[in-house]
Amino acid sequence: MVLILVSACDKELEQFPSNAFAKDNFWTSESNANIALTGAYRGAIEYGTQVVPSDWWTYCGIVFMEFATDNAYDRRGDNSTQNRLTNGTLLPNNNVVNGYWQGSYKRIAICNDFLENIGNVEMEQAKIDRMAAEVRFLRASTYFYISQFWGSAPLVTTTLTPDEANNVDKASKAELVAFVISELKAAVEDLPSFAQLSGSEAGRASKQAAMAFLGRMYLGENDFDQASKVYKEIIDMGENGIDPDYASLFTPVNEGSSENIFSTQYFGGQAGNALPQHAFPAVASGWHIINPLGSLADAYGFDDGTPLSYEDPRFDYDDMGANRDPRFRYNLLWDGSSFGDNIYDCHPDHTESLDQLTYSKQATRTGYGLRKFFDESFNGNLKSDYGGNIPIIRYAEVLLSYLEAELEAGNPITQQLLDETINAVRGRASVGLPPITETDAATLRPILRNERRIELALEGQRLWDIFRWDIGDEVLVGDFWGAPFPDSTLYPTTSKKIDPQSRWYVTTKNFRAGIDDVWPIPESEVNVNPKLGN
Repeated sequence: MVLILVSACDKELEQFPSNAFAKDNFWTSESNANIALTGAYRGAIEYGTQVVPSDWWTYCGIVFMEFATDNAYDRRGDNSTQNRLTNGTLLPNNNVVNGYWQGSYKRIAICNDFLENIGNVEMEQAKIDRMAAEVRFLRASTYFYISQFWGSAPLVTTTLTPDEANNVDKASKAELVAFVISELKAAVEDLPSFAQLSGSEAGRASKQAAMAFLGRMYLGENDFDQASKVYKEIIDMGENGIDPDYASLFTPVNEGSSENIFSTQYFGGQAGNALPQHAFPAVASGWHIINPLGSLADAYGFDDGTPLSYEDPRFDYDDMGANRDPRFRYNLLWDGSSFGDNIYDCHPDHTESLDQLTYSKQATRTGYGLRKFFDESFNGNLKSDYGGNIPIIRYAEVLLSYLEAELEAGNPITQQLLDETINAVRGRASVGLPPITETDAATLRPILRNERRIELALEGQRLWDIFRWDIGDEVLVGDFWGAPFPDSTLYPTTSKKIDPQSRWYVTTKNFRAGIDDVWPIPESEVNVNPKLGN
């Protein structure tokens, strides 16, 4: 009987697993090449709920990144490892840093394998060239993130054996940056432009996607002249535009807009986006993980373009969305606002409400919730049935980045330039804010930075902006507050700190400049390969 069992096991081991392919038999057809290409796009993205990012482009990797900023707070509390990225307690064993690291090198390994083998497939050379360009874009964009958050890290461009992988050396940040720039430029040559993508090719990379990441790379390295040239080239191609309907850009109904240059693709019921489960308010059966901070909410001024003031008669404590920049209403929930067929009731005195603002309920910790990214009429399974994409690059970012590059390069700021960039973004039909007319660079800079913050809120850009602007010691230090509740009788005895404006106390950060703006290589990686710790 033992011999029979051993023989049976040997036969089982000879069979190919049902969820993988044998490498020697794989690179034989165009259909298999397309499967491999899909795998490169997916990288380490996981479907269903997750609390630690497995990839830069999963919803957890994009939206949860905001927990480390002055935009949002993780309901799980100060010990959340996302919060720890910037509150002065970041350590090399942080599992968020490790998640991004592992996801990065998983995608890189997939891309390296693809590029080493795609030339063996018998199909049209033009298709091989395009697929290779897509994968070079994917690999280069991954190294973009590595360069910006770790600086120095291994530059791996071939498939490694386990021994080689465990003894790899670090490349300098300059080497990583040069590689990203070279690869993105090469990818642009063989990628189709955005307008050439067919409906069945939604989600695939275009020239504009690669160029936008190239622009990001130049911005991150303060090469503003080159950044300006790249962004201007995207603009001059004329294939993308500012959509008149801001809110719909983040829902299935309009996610195919030309404003969304590149997005993470989700398909309800098959590869679902579980962000609704994490972010819906409790009244809608969500976990309310994402809690916008008062500093973000207050960055949205009044609808005439003037800054917010609680003392201004236009500010209404009973309806904080009244008279405000419309993007406040499109992006956030506040006490008394509607969410689908529900009323979002988070008042700290309303003890019977599921969404009551406390330090203990599975509900808001700030008095604000997330509306952005959601079709409020959705009524399927919150974990698996929602198919809304998550934007990675929007044309609005391109315009704002172009203006920033021109400003920081010291070029003249004209009214025409303002109208073509920041005013096109804030002047879209559904927002309709008055145009910016300030042309003095020093005065315009904070206006532009605030516009970028509120336009791209919760889209995963804020931490990178804080790092590259070197403002962590300004915006990530001190006490952070939520919404104001001056009529609350419970506030004086419930809020952990008391604010003259009756804002709910949320947390305190102590960002360490020069430490927290360069992530440590995960401790588990250094334990295997001590050279990574040097």
